[in-house]
Amino acid sequence: MSANQHTATANKDGLPTVRRAVIDPPSILTSIRIFMWRTWQHTKHNGFGLVMDAVLSPVLLLLIFSYLFGGAMAGSTGAYIQFLLPGILILTVVPMTVYSGTTICSDITKGVYNRFRTLPFWQPASVIGSILTDGLRYAAGVTAAFGTGVALGFRPEGSAVQVLCAIAFILLFAFSVSWIFALVGVVAKRPETVSGSSMIAIYPLLFASSILVDSSTMPKWTATLIDLNPVSMAATTVRALMSGTAGPAVIMTGIGVCVLFMGIFAPLTLYLYQTKNER
Repeated sequence: MSANQHTATANKDGLPTVRRAVIDPPSILTSIRIFMWRTWQHTKHNGFGLVMDAVLSPVLLLLIFSYLFGGAMAGSTGAYIQFLLPGILILTVVPMTVYSGTTICSDITKGVYNRFRTLPFWQPASVIGSILTDGLRYAAGVTAAFGTGVALGFRPEGSAVQVLCAIAFILLFAFSVSWIFALVGVVAKRPETVSGSSMIAIYPLLFASSILVDSSTMPKWTATLIDLNPVSMAATTVRALMSGTAGPAVIMTGIGVCVLFMGIFAPLTLYLYQTKNER
């Protein structure tokens, strides 16, 4: 992606003269597509890891929680899967969002970031392209978990359009959460730090939520805290859409959480990324 290209011509004395032809830098969309392709190549070459993280893990989680807690929570696995699956879909994508941070941190620690800084393209494209490509990982995990849930007896009461809207919301939620860990990836010193610190934050949020248990069965003060958890809000939105009971308030609350995350963490991440060497 060099901005300059040299061409040689002959002057009146017959001696070669080098002229510099200026090439316009790629557009913003082209820059993003380039980095989406780059991230996809890295993901494709790690196919085993993709299968383990995005396919097998959510399937195993769904099977374990269904048969381990189904009888105790709802009297049967079939009844519990109707409540469980929407929460498991959120549980599937949130841990995957950490990869956005580890990828960015890896580029910085390996010196790739410094090379990017010398190239004439829109610099945020390297971050945005990486995060957008991770959407393929989220989609694979959601597809695997949803397909397994249907095989176990899950039957959405909402229409096909509502189910698709629920899946689209899950991907939007994952995209918004990935900006949080992208920020961690920019400020962290090592990719291992991103993974370790992120998981410490993720697991309390996931399991202190309503993805596995209905908050209405909890003491009032506990239920209030659980309901204020953004993960619980996302799970509630998905359940409402898949059951066909989603009202405007529920939908707007779920989307509002996504907008809040992106509105805070996306600009901050891009600012710190672009000014990293200036601090």
